[in-house]
Amino acid sequence: MNEIDYTREIPVIEGRPALREIDDLIAKPLETKPDKKYYLALAVTLTMTGIGAIALLLSFYYGTGLWGNNNPVGWGLPIVNFVFWVGIGHAGTLISAILFLLRQRWRNGIARFAEGMTIFAVMTAGIFPLIHVGRPWLAGYLFPYPNQHSLWVNFTSPLLWDVFAVSTYFTVSFIFWYVGLIPDFATLRDRTSNKIKKLIYSVTSLGWRHSNRHWQHYEMVYLILAGFATPLVLSVHTIVSFDFAVSIMPGWHTTIFPPYFVAGAVFSGFAMVQNVLIFIRKIFNYEHIITLNTLERMNKIILLTGSMVGYAYAMEFFIAWYSGVQPEQFTFINRAFGPYAWAYWIMVSCNVIFPQLFWVKKIRRSIPIMFVIAVLVNVGMWFERFVITVTSLSRDYLPSSWAYYAPTLVDGAILLGSFGFFFTWLLLFTKTLPVVSIAEVKAVVEGSQPSHGDH
Repeated sequence: MNEIDYTREIPVIEGRPALREIDDLIAKPLETKPDKKYYLALAVTLTMTGIGAIALLLSFYYGTGLWGNNNPVGWGLPIVNFVFWVGIGHAGTLISAILFLLRQRWRNGIARFAEGMTIFAVMTAGIFPLIHVGRPWLAGYLFPYPNQHSLWVNFTSPLLWDVFAVSTYFTVSFIFWYVGLIPDFATLRDRTSNKIKKLIYSVTSLGWRHSNRHWQHYEMVYLILAGFATPLVLSVHTIVSFDFAVSIMPGWHTTIFPPYFVAGAVFSGFAMVQNVLIFIRKIFNYEHIITLNTLERMNKIILLTGSMVGYAYAMEFFIAWYSGVQPEQFTFINRAFGPYAWAYWIMVSCNVIFPQLFWVKKIRRSIPIMFVIAVLVNVGMWFERFVITVTSLSRDYLPSSWAYYAPTLVDGAILLGSFGFFFTWLLLFTKTLPVVSIAEVKAVVEGSQPSHGDH
């Protein structure tokens, strides 16, 4: 009977493809013309974006009265969507920075795409605070700048902290993404015969020559940026949670929000990355690069963070009961059994119950089932933000001011447009830049690293 060697690491890349084959495979989408399916998908996402743009123009012309926001629910779908999209952008930096520092080699095949997704998700999220203020042409006042009237922004407001946190996160994530692209730009520069492409790749590769000196500097900068980006993963959604947690509203005034929001952001972000990667690996024949083992590891993280979110849900009820504060207790009972109970139980089902199926290995390795569960996770996470935002505002301390919030068609069109905007950028990304890092994949091909026996 043969013994199993448990010390042998499972290969990150299946097979032993030649380095030239990896170049050809990853560069192929950039060197071939798009087919009809690509243009059809782009037409669909642009149509969605157009619907959202029309809804925004109507909102600018007629005012935010077109939305479902009322008194007392002054925060409606724009804030729900903002928190949702910031959360989607979390998985990219987690996969790239934290897993890089932990030397998790399985991240190499998915890190580039996750980084790109972070950029586009944060761009999408940035739309909503601008439109929510009602006068987006005055958004410049959110940034402090010297002026003769000494009019400064309110530095004690968590809404201003959002501006600094999200803009810093976007800037660092963009630099981190671009630095990782430099060796790949050099590879594409050396492959192409098109003069315009060669000029573009020559400029963006910053004179990269694959020399030992260049690699040393690159690895040092990449490590520093990874270390700099890691605390941002924790800080950004912590700051976003302060929008709620520093208030005195029942259901918001709780110290569990920062870790709870961070876990939820990683949870939804990984689900979105996994959803889109399932299509990417099939369309571009990346099955041996983005392997089933990689997807299974992602499902384990979804299971872990989903369990953390479920624990936070339970702790919210416990803390409300233990506090003895009657409005706090009422808020959580109202969430589960009040007029928004339908949204609450959708949230619990999608975020807590369905991810527990990943305890079964066959389900973790079944692509159709994992895809459906990941879609449900993002549905549940959107409803989580809806439940948190709306239920506390709709029934606060004064029963005389209670009101039911219902989104309008304009709200729905703006949400649809945000998805169209996000997926349009993703489609353009797949045909203009390598969605898988050529350099990092080559580093984890079996046999590419020197072997020194047991040393």
